[in-house]
Parts: sequence; structure tokens; C-alpha cells
Amino acid sequence: MKKENKQQKAYRMIKARIIERIYAPGQRIVIDQHAKEFETSQIPVREALRQLEAEELIVYKPNIGPVVAEVNESDYSDALRTLSVLEGYATALAAGQLSQETIGYLKEKHIHMKEALEDFDILRYATLNSDFHQLITDACGNPYLIRLIRDTWQRLDSIRGPGSMMYSGRVKESVAEHQQLINMLETNASPNEIEQLARHHKLRTAENFEKRRMKDDQITTDELSPLE
Repeated sequence: MKKENKQQKAYRMIKARIIERIYAPGQRIVIDQHAKEFETSQIPVREALRQLEAEELIVYKPNIGPVVAEVNESDYSDALRTLSVLEGYATALAAGQLSQETIGYLKEKHIHMKEALEDFDILRYATLNSDFHQLITDACGNPYLIRLIRDTWQRLDSIRGPGSMMYSGRVKESVAEHQQLINMLETNASPNEIEQLARHHKLRTAENFEKRRMKDDQITTDELSPLE
């Protein structure tokens, strides 16, 4: 694996902390503090933050500087449910079109995802997960659909959210479903069965997110309620 440079390291670590909610929405990112932690100058940290700003994970506020962007949870859920339909259809179109070489790549991605999960490397897992699904949907033969899917993935990444699949308990179930999907694609299951599995794969993530959000909202409400 190619060794990452200082800017890449800063980007990876800050983004992981945002996704994992170690850095909360609205929290200020102190450049000098991170430069000391990463044992580098301020320049690589600033470059990393500019990259995160382009992904809408960081915003710059006057007289404050870079802060973690706020989360729009409704947009996250809506985008994820839309992606379930798009990816389900694209996966069905790709069924029977995937070469044995591509199936082999999917198996490799699946193994690496399990390793990333064991190492608690959620950023690596997220990248591998995206690559896994892109390998499948790119074979659907519909350029417009592929573009819609990629735009939606980018939207999800910029929104993220406290219930993101990248750091919820749902991720273990997701890995098992990836194996099911590989098996169905490899054995040429019917396009309808494949579409249903691919669609439900994303819908379950959306449902998990919504349950977690309702639970978090209830906890917040209880905390704000006056004592009886």
C-alpha cells in the first residue's frame, strides 16, 4: 500500500472523527492544534480542511474559522431511500453482465471490508463499500442511471449523519448482505431477486438510521423535560 503523505493523513483522521461524531456539528477545528498532533506544519492541515470543505463536511465561519458542518438528517434518510431504488434497479440490470474477473474483485473488496471492520477503520470501510457497489452498478449499461447513483452517493457523503451506516451496528449486517449479493450474482439468480436484495440492503440501513434518530430525539426530549 502506498504511504500516505501528511495532507492525506490529516484528511483521513479529521474526516474519520467527523463521521464517527468525535467532532460534533458546529465544533471548531483548531488548525495549530492539529498540526502539533500530526507533527506537521499548518499547510497540510489547511489543505485537508479545504478538501473536507469541498465535501461539505467543513464550513468556514467569519471570525471563527473552520467548523464541522451541521447535519441534515431528513436529507440523509431521503437520499438513502432514493439510492435503494436506483441501486436496486442498476444491480438487476448488471446481473448476468458481470465478468468472473469483476466477481473476483467483489470478493476481494468483501474480504478487505471485513478486515477494516475488525480494525475499526470506518473510513477505509466506507471507501471499500462505495467501491464494491460501484463495481456492480457501473456494469448496468445505463450511463444516466450511473450518474444519478454517483451523485446520490456524493450527497450522502456530504450529509453523513449520526445514524450513518459507517459507524452503526447495522454495518455487520451489511457485510453479511454483501456476501449474499455476491452469491446471487455468481449463481445467476433472477434479476428480480437480485433487485429486491440490493434494494432492501439500502432500505434496512435507512430504517436503522431512522430508528436511531427517533431514539436520540427521545433521549433529548427526556433530558429537556422538567422533573416531576
